[in-house]
Amino acid sequence: MKYNLCRNKNTNRNVLMDMLMIFISNKIRYVFIFALGLLWFGKASGKNTVLNALKSAAVTLLIHAIIKKFYFKPRPFMERDIDILIPSKRDSSFPSKHTLLVFAISTSFILCKRFVGFILLGLSVLTGISRIWLGHHYTFDIIGSAVIGSLTSMIIHIFSRFKRFGTGSFL
Repeated sequence: MKYNLCRNKNTNRNVLMDMLMIFISNKIRYVFIFALGLLWFGKASGKNTVLNALKSAAVTLLIHAIIKKFYFKPRPFMERDIDILIPSKRDSSFPSKHTLLVFAISTSFILCKRFVGFILLGLSVLTGISRIWLGHHYTFDIIGSAVIGSLTSMIIHIFSRFKRFGTGSFL
């Protein structure tokens, strides 16, 4: 079977892998929600981590909206002959909202709860790979989204520590 160079060669070759990638892309967010819930209802010290993760997620959603307002990059399936496994919006490919959110949350966890954070980081990487596999994003969309999500969490973490040790004000 001859493939076009632009065609997504991964999809429709291994049904189990395709199903796994669809599952990761669509359902892995529930693992993150579960981790946030466990930490929130667990020890009191976990509430700060959850609050930082939620702040990071909110800021990354704001960044996502701003970038989408001013920048448009067609998704891979819009520009090329690529098979997609599940339907997708026809909006800009960059940044990937899925990837932004999972990296924002996993980085917040890494900064406070390392063990769980690194597990979530692994799931974040899998989420990014699944978005590429599905033909919804380019590799650099995922890398850029991971960097933005992670940096946002790091900045929020720094400000939250500064606020805790300071006067309660950022200024």
